[in-house]
Amino acid sequence: MLKIGLTGGIATGKSYILKLLGELGCETIDADFVAHQVIEPGRPAYYEIVDYFGREVLNDDGMIDRAKLGAIVFTDEGKRKKLNSIVHPRVFEAQAQWFAEIEQRNPEAIAVVDASLMIETGSYRRFDKLIVVYCKDDLQIERLMARNNLTSEEALARISTQMPSAEKLKFADYAIDTSNGFEDTRRQVESLYAKLRSEKN
Repeated sequence: MLKIGLTGGIATGKSYILKLLGELGCETIDADFVAHQVIEPGRPAYYEIVDYFGREVLNDDGMIDRAKLGAIVFTDEGKRKKLNSIVHPRVFEAQAQWFAEIEQRNPEAIAVVDASLMIETGSYRRFDKLIVVYCKDDLQIERLMARNNLTSEEALARISTQMPSAEKLKFADYAIDTSNGFEDTRRQVESLYAKLRSEKN
């Protein structure tokens, strides 16, 4: 089995690339999706978050309101680190379990994990290869403004909490530039998939 890490800055197009890799035949998982699961009521991380951040981060139904939590941690590095220290170990655990299940079911699989903070947390070292997704800076700001209904200042503030794309690219085995739209990105992904398949053989 080939373990592939997929990462890149916010609003650079990682989800689209993960979807394409899945369509081409890769096993895929989104670490954000796993992170949502591990903070559901009844899970240990849920109680730790409520204990630390207080009940004001909950919705009326008792679920954690990720927007409220995000607003708190985006402006406070100490609280962001605390949240990551609660969530990340649970996400890594769930990923390890996922890898084990894939390996048992399909030892020849190319298994791709999409995670924003893979380089920052050092977890990229657990993968055989790392794909970094990026796009032009002004385009990243535009996409984030449109996607999350933010002002340019708010979008920049969110982007600035992450490692710059230029830094992330230093860690990449493969890079995909999504600046030129869906079709160009698809061509790059298909070419990359062919390379990954040849590495398997």
